[in-house]
Amino acid sequence: MSSNTEIKSIELPGSLTVRELAEKLGVTPIDIIKVLMSNGVMANINQQIDFGTAEVVASELGFEATMLIIDQVEQDDQGEVALWKRLIASEDEGDLQARPPVVTILGHVDHGKTTLLDAIRRTNVVEGEAGGITQHIGAYQVMHNDRLITFLDTPGHAAFTAMRSRGAQGADIVILVVAADDSVMPQTREAYNHARAAQVPIVVAMNKIDRPNANPDKVKNDLAEMGLVPDDWDGDTIVVPVSAKEKKGIDDLLEAIQLVADNTQIQANPAGQVFGSVIEAERDKSRGVTVTVLVQNGTLKMGDVLVAGLAYGRIRAMFDHRGEPVEEAGPSTPVSVLGLNDVPVAGDLFRVVENDREARGIVAEREEKVKETTEAARRTRKLENVFTRFQSGEMRELKLIVKADVQGSLEPIVSSLTTIKAEDEHGEIRVNVLHSATGNVIGDDVSLASASEAIILGFNVAVDNAAAKQADAEGVDVRTYTIIYRLTEDVEKAIKGMLEPEEKERLLGKAEVRALFEVKKIGVIAGCRVIEGEIKRNARMRVVRGGEKVIFEGPISSLKHERDDVREVRNGFECGIGIQDFNDFKVGDVLECFVLEKAPAA
Repeated sequence: MSSNTEIKSIELPGSLTVRELAEKLGVTPIDIIKVLMSNGVMANINQQIDFGTAEVVASELGFEATMLIIDQVEQDDQGEVALWKRLIASEDEGDLQARPPVVTILGHVDHGKTTLLDAIRRTNVVEGEAGGITQHIGAYQVMHNDRLITFLDTPGHAAFTAMRSRGAQGADIVILVVAADDSVMPQTREAYNHARAAQVPIVVAMNKIDRPNANPDKVKNDLAEMGLVPDDWDGDTIVVPVSAKEKKGIDDLLEAIQLVADNTQIQANPAGQVFGSVIEAERDKSRGVTVTVLVQNGTLKMGDVLVAGLAYGRIRAMFDHRGEPVEEAGPSTPVSVLGLNDVPVAGDLFRVVENDREARGIVAEREEKVKETTEAARRTRKLENVFTRFQSGEMRELKLIVKADVQGSLEPIVSSLTTIKAEDEHGEIRVNVLHSATGNVIGDDVSLASASEAIILGFNVAVDNAAAKQADAEGVDVRTYTIIYRLTEDVEKAIKGMLEPEEKERLLGKAEVRALFEVKKIGVIAGCRVIEGEIKRNARMRVVRGGEKVIFEGPISSLKHERDDVREVRNGFECGIGIQDFNDFKVGDVLECFVLEKAPAA
């Protein structure tokens, strides 16, 4: 950041990607990702972040951010007006009917959101539910004055959570909870910004009025300064005093919700196209994929085929918020459904399609787009393609993240890398080590590399399973070495356009050393149990000790199952493994079996 301490003003939308925020602030994506990481938020360069998060980042980089309110409908799915609202707007006006309002409760942590939800639920449980509602599906309905109200149970414990933003976008009305003894706090402002970005009306529930130190006037004053002028101050925001603990003011709050609903066109076409939002989803061991959806238009029925993100399936069971089986669900109804083939992402829009064939076609097309994007990123970020990108003027420096086993190795590696330079017709090409540390390659390293378009180099370290999967998904090039000069030589060749296509490592399996056997004329054989994948006789083996340090790497010299020489041993079986020129096994070592395959340059 510049040494100039002048605070600059900037308008930001309700949500944007890390890359877009970097462009607006005039900094690099790596600057954004560093601030996010320091605040405990991991995000890649294309990830959406809400205004509250962007505001914090902007503040730390010397900007004062204000919310950009967009009045007209955006043309893409990431616009300020939620896609489901635009789809309803496309329905024939004569077919639209009033539907129950969908309400979400937002606010600062410890201001009583959960207690208020429980108070509403227990005060208005349907007869026969005296024991309370035990089936938690992330949403429920209550009856007030013979009219239904749907509540979304949006989590609010984690800072910068995207769920609160999605909750606001999926709701017709937001209840903003403010404690009468604490007033407006940072999360209150964040929740307010979510609601403004989603263009959703707000009702304020001034909670904890039973507290002796409650100060309603201060709360109203702070709300007015924020832009929510109370109705008894000639404003247009209804502020309802409540005590969730003593269940006071609950009926008044429900009345206020219905009053706002009556003044807002909350409509849908029960006979129209069926779509809605995914509230939450999980894979249950006994029931399979369980998905909670909120129907926002049309009527969802048993046997319907729905598509949500990259998941699809035919509904084979459907339950309401009480856990009771139902045959259909109309607009504003939350239901839990079984039958999808995979777990969709919370916030995904779901649609009902004609049949399984159409659903598979839609998902296949979406998967292909994701694959194309990932493959494009993977091809351009390979180390052997660096020189081509230099020649095209696309990049002027090679960004690296370096991980090593010990500090004594890390320092000379970084020192050697920073001295490597080359020149072309566009000028000097240099190496920029963005981050260096000891230890295995982990998810945080991959996230940083993805955000900054960097390459990860590891020396005598392993790559965590989760990190390897993330790197593959995000197209991050991760290379590991056991000889320092090979590492530095590859980097030098890359920036001079001399690096040959890499030998790509493919992990076959892992085995854990359980016992050691001394065999004459052969050496030490490790008695192992295969714990993942399979071990193959003609592959190479890496010895990892203590979960981190790579001790040795070499070809397998012997592979036996019981007394027989075998070509492979699969997961769950025991075997004896010998490694060429290596005898220093220890019980607890993990042996990683892999092969090297020539990968053609892109």
